[in-house]
Amino acid sequence: MARDTGSQCRICRRETEKLFLKGDRCYTEKCAVERRQYPPGQHGQRRGKLSDYGVQLREKQKVRKIYGVLEKQFRRYFHIAEKKKGVTGEVLLQLLETRMDNIVCRMGFAPNRNSARQLVTHGHFLVNGKKVNIPSCNLHVGDTVEVKEASREMDLIKDSLSKVEQRGIPSWIEVDFQNFKGKVLQIPAREEIQLPAQEQLIVELYSK
Repeated sequence: MARDTGSQCRICRRETEKLFLKGDRCYTEKCAVERRQYPPGQHGQRRGKLSDYGVQLREKQKVRKIYGVLEKQFRRYFHIAEKKKGVTGEVLLQLLETRMDNIVCRMGFAPNRNSARQLVTHGHFLVNGKKVNIPSCNLHVGDTVEVKEASREMDLIKDSLSKVEQRGIPSWIEVDFQNFKGKVLQIPAREEIQLPAQEQLIVELYSK
């Protein structure tokens, strides 16, 4: 499975805003965006104004990096969203939000999406009682996600759950922390998706 192995903090600095790619570190003074509020590189502090295309491209790259999706897969999500009923940009975000790795992260079982993706790939979760190890699979309303009993003592999961109040749980899912289980209550509306993005710019970019 291809993935981006570059610096996560560098990605946030490139967008000059927090994308919360490293989980708990992003809430502290160690966050790279807090310390250096300009893009990385030799000419980071002297970059000029972006063109309309540049603004659209940066918005697409930002959302793609937030969810840890490569370009080919992201474009596939867009084409699926185009064919569904509803606002294309909102449907695109809903498809990304209901990915298995994102929901594991949203439920608090992992500190960030990279960790969630690794945990899912290694088979630490059950969906509706069955083992699922595909991070990109989309969940549906009523699906339950549960940490395997043998994995509940993992330090990564326990540490993430101890700090879940800091990140918060979205209203479209519910979590039973005592039983290491969560449930998808509904497909999130745009206002329920905690994402600093202008999805219409992405639609305009791909519609050219």
